Amino acid sequence: MVRRGSAGSRFAGRPYVVKLVADEAYERARRRGLFSGSLEEFQQWHGTLRIRFLRSTRTRALQKAAHVFVPSGYLREIALGWGLASDHVSVLHNPAPVVPILPSRDELREGLVDDGGLLLAFAGRLVEQKDLGLLLEAVAAVPGVRLALLGDGPERPRLEAERTRLGLGDRVRFLGGGDREAVLRLFAAADVAVLSSSWENFPHTVVEALAVGAPIVATAVGGVPEVVHDGENGLLVPPRDREALTAALRRITDDGELRARLAEAAAPSVAPLAEDVLLTRVVERLERVVRG
Repeated sequence: MVRRGSAGSRFAGRPYVVKLVADEAYERARRRGLFSGSLEEFQQWHGTLRIRFLRSTRTRALQKAAHVFVPSGYLREIALGWGLASDHVSVLHNPAPVVPILPSRDELREGLVDDGGLLLAFAGRLVEQKDLGLLLEAVAAVPGVRLALLGDGPERPRLEAERTRLGLGDRVRFLGGGDREAVLRLFAAADVAVLSSSWENFPHTVVEALAVGAPIVATAVGGVPEVVHDGENGLLVPPRDREALTAALRRITDDGELRARLAEAAAPSVAPLAEDVLLTRVVERLERVVRG
C-alpha cells in the first residue's frame, strides 16, 4: 500500500502520511523460507533480486512521504537505517484499548481454573514467531500453573502434539479464535500474561494485558521493552531462552507480593497510550503536513 499511496499522492498533488508497522521485505523473506534470522540481521542480508527490489521501491515510496509514523522506537531505528530523514519519522505507539465493563474476575475464570490455581494467558496467532513450544516447555517445568491460549494458526496441531508429549493435559487449553473483547476478558481473568516471541515489533496484546491489570512475562524483543519495564509492570527475559523464561514464570507465580505489585502498576503504565492522546498527536501532525 505504501507504493500505491505514493503514486496516488503524486497524481493528486497532495501530501501523504504513512503508518509503517513492519518491514515487508523481511516478512516475505521469512514466509518464503528465504531468511530465518532476526529483523536486525536481515538489514545486513543482501537478499535475492526480488527482496532487493522490494526494499528499494519501499524506501523510495517512504522517502516521498510527508511523515512516517512507526509503532516503536525499535522500528524507527530500523527505518532510519533505510535512509529516511530523522525529522520525518516519529513514534506512535499502539493505543491502549478502552476497557469495557467486564464480569467479576471469578466469573471470568469459570471453566479456566477450577482448582484455584494460577492462570497464565496468551493471546495471538499460533505461528512460529510466537515460539509457543518454548512456552509449553516452561509451563511443564512450573508445577501448579495453567495456560490458556486464545487464537488460532498453523502451529496449533504441532502445539497440541507438544502438549501431549509434555504430559500437560488440561493444564494447557486451546480456546480457539476470539475478538478484542475476548482477549480483554482472558487477560482480566489471568494472573499473568505471557509473550514468548522470538521477534516482535510492538504487539497489541502487551498493551491489552497491561490495560486490564495483568502483569506480563515477555521476551525483550522489538518494541516490547518500550512498554514492559522489567520489575515495574512485568518481567523481561531474552528470546529463545527456556531457562530464563522458566525462571521468570516460577518467580512471578511463587511470589504473590511481586505479582500484586506488578499488577497494581500495569494499567497506570499504559495510561499515556490512551487513544485520545495518540489521536491528538496524529491530528497535530496532519495539520502541520497540510500547512506545509
